Amino acid sequence: MTKYLALAVKTSYWKPHENYLYKITEALSGKLLDGDFVVVSEKALSIATGCIVDEALVEPSRNAKFIAGVWMRVVWGYGLGVLCGFGGRLLRRLREYPSESGSRHKQVALEHAGLLDALMFGSEGGIDGSNLAYSYVSLPLGGVEGFAQKIRRCIREELGRDVCVVIADTDKTFRFCNFYFTPRPKPMRGIHSLGGVVGYVLGRVLGLKRSSTPLAVAGGFVLAGEALTVTNVADRVRGVGSGATVWDMASRFGVAVDGVSWEMIASVSHKPLVIVRRKSC
Repeated sequence: MTKYLALAVKTSYWKPHENYLYKITEALSGKLLDGDFVVVSEKALSIATGCIVDEALVEPSRNAKFIAGVWMRVVWGYGLGVLCGFGGRLLRRLREYPSESGSRHKQVALEHAGLLDALMFGSEGGIDGSNLAYSYVSLPLGGVEGFAQKIRRCIREELGRDVCVVIADTDKTFRFCNFYFTPRPKPMRGIHSLGGVVGYVLGRVLGLKRSSTPLAVAGGFVLAGEALTVTNVADRVRGVGSGATVWDMASRFGVAVDGVSWEMIASVSHKPLVIVRRKSC
């Protein structure tokens, strides 16, 4: 069995419209070897490229209000959440799911991800509000394969290293023997996107092993199984930035969920890059 070494690389917070290629090469200079994996956070790229939405400007529909007021509080808070083995703190948060801001969030999920993803309890279709200020959320990165290729070329040209770039999301992929599935849309080849909330509940109820989801790989021939192992290793050493969820983030700073400022987030250590290296015997 192949073993891996991993190093999470600290950088400053990547704000909207940041020069992410400069940030990447600056942070990785002198740290890489040929053949390394460079795992890049999709969320950090989404924020840096301005792929974000201010939910304060969104007008929720009746469907969004129903999902926030009934589906989240009752179905997730008392039914699916218990079935999936959620802890008491998360269940309490779901049962107290905010009506107004939650409805706006679910409207964004309906518009950008669809109904089955909007019915998720969080990170609907890759939409996420953690590590973002105020009422902003990040959207899934379009053309993710092109971003991976662009980063790989930049590293080769600027740092002279031939690496494998993996863009990953913390949304989970479940493993059933050699079959891999995720509720997240558009994962890498070899991982199947399975119906939003349906795939998530199925994986949790069956107690399947889960890993962070690789969305794109550039450089070398990497099968889904190894890519999942690499992203899992990277996820363990990276940490959660300002918080794993918007609730955790708000709790950390002692403010409301829409009260976290850019300055608060920037004050926390961020590790959007992880170097993963196959360990030599």
